[in-house]
Formats: sequence, C-alpha cells, structure tokens
Amino acid sequence: MHFFKALLFLGAGSIIHAVADEQDMRKMGGLKNLLPFSYVIMLIGSLALIGFPFLAGFYSKDTILEVAYAKYTNFGHFAYYLGSLAAFFTAFYSTRLLFLVFLSEPNGNKNIILNAHEGSWKLTLPLFILSFFSITVGFLAREIFIGFGTDFWNASIFILPSNYLLVDIEFIDLFNKLLPLILTILGAVLAFFIYLLNLDFFFSVKQTQTYKYIFNFLSKKWYFDKLYNTIINQNVLLYSYYFTYKDIDRGLLEIIGPSSIENLVLTNSESFKKFQSGNIFHYLFIFLCSLSILIFFLLTFFNSLKLTFIILSLFFLFGILI
Repeated sequence: MHFFKALLFLGAGSIIHAVADEQDMRKMGGLKNLLPFSYVIMLIGSLALIGFPFLAGFYSKDTILEVAYAKYTNFGHFAYYLGSLAAFFTAFYSTRLLFLVFLSEPNGNKNIILNAHEGSWKLTLPLFILSFFSITVGFLAREIFIGFGTDFWNASIFILPSNYLLVDIEFIDLFNKLLPLILTILGAVLAFFIYLLNLDFFFSVKQTQTYKYIFNFLSKKWYFDKLYNTIINQNVLLYSYYFTYKDIDRGLLEIIGPSSIENLVLTNSESFKKFQSGNIFHYLFIFLCSLSILIFFLLTFFNSLKLTFIILSLFFLFGILI
C-alpha cells in the first residue's frame, strides 16, 4: 500500500534530472508550468504521504496510530501522540516541498530553469503507474489487508488474541480518531500560511537572535554529533594513536618483532661469516658438534637407542636425496 513512497523517491529523481542535477529546493521554484506532470505526481505522492482521506497513506497511517491508542497503555498512548505529532510535521514539510519547488517564484539559475524538461516515457511511465496505485489501492484494498474479519492472510501470520486490536480500534472515541487528521490539516495550512501568505513576517522572524539559536540547535541535530565527537570519538582516537599505535604497534611489537630480528641479524652477521672459512676441517668440526648435540637431545627425549638410530638414518637419507 506504500506505493506513494516509491512515487516520491522516483519523482524527486525526475525533478533533479529535469533541473540539471540541482538538489537544493531553495534554488528551484516556479516549476509547476514547466514540469506539469512532475507537479501532479509529487502532489499525489505528498497528499498520500500526509494521509489525505481515501489515498493509500490515509489507511495505513490511521490504522497504525489507532492500533497504538487501542492498546490502552502508557507506551501505546505515547506512541499514538508522538505519531500524531509526526503527522503534523509530515504535512508541514510536504506542503513546503510543493511550495518551494513548484509554486513559489523561480529562485535558481535562469538557464537551468528555462531548460527544465520532463523525462522520457521510460521515466514517466513508472511514475504514472505508481501514482495510479497511490490513489486507488488504499481505498480498494483496505478491507482485504486490514479489514475486520478479513481472511486474506489465513494462517500465514499468527496473532495472539491479546494482540488482536482490530476490534478495539472500532470503539475509539471520535476525537482520537480525528486527531491525526486535524493535525495533518493544521500542518498543511501552517506551511501554506508561512510560505505563501505571510512570507515577509516569517522572514523577519528568521532574522531574530532567538530563532537563530533554535535553528542552530535543530540544524546541528541537538549537538549530538558534537558531544559524541568531543566526549567519545576524540578520546577513542587519542587512545588509539598514543597507546594502540605508538605504544603497542610501533613500540612493543616492533621491539620484539621485525626490528628486533633485523637488529639481531645485522649485529651477528659478521660473526656468522667467520664460520664460512672455506676449510673442510672447520666444516667437519661443526658437523660433528651438531651431530653430537642432536644425538644427545634424541637420547634425552626419546630414551631409546634404536629410535635414535632410526631418526638419524632418516635425517641422513633426506640429506642424500636433497
């Protein structure tokens, strides 16, 4: 039933394509006559998103909110009122989108605005299909998917009797049934009033210092990123650099690892060269010493003369084959 979400995403892509990949709504405006098809499909998608009666979003949004209220718990009522407030803001920014992109005076580059054009049929056909379903599918399928007593899902989705609330939503008082719709209308009217009827007053309010504080607080996401970067992120980076990288990686591991081995080889390489004197007497002496040490260890660990002889034989055989 959420065809309108795909419609809005694809519609936004169509508009961005039409205005030479410009993505800032504040640099658009006046596109209603230049992009009439895009205007209609964005209007349909926005109305469905805010839950305009009889469109697809109206049934899904209201049912979700009514189910939350019908639980009659503190969490359920909190979710209901929070969702209703979200419906208000959704209606506000959806109306704002329509005004800034299509209904306001052109506010972008002249050449981009004049060359704005609709996409080809490959782009407009999916938008037309999605807009058609956004209008019709909610009204036609409301009783199939969420209607009381529907057997559409049969036993594919099991719902505990204690969680089956489609009965309870039929007995919610009229005010709480209409509250999401009332807030939706208020959000749309407020956006229309601010951006169309009394824009000068809104502009003067935006110049006040109080508004700037509020705007900075909200635009910076309640300073969560700054707090996270200052308290957690920076400390983790400093700890990672000074302890993990400098002390462990470049310190301890370098000392006992590559650097230590490299220094050991360089230091003792001159001593090792002396063993290669070129005299057979020296080589035989080293061979006998090594063989004596090997026999000593074999007799010590295996404590068997026979097994020691077998192992030595294998060593000699392996050396001959090589």
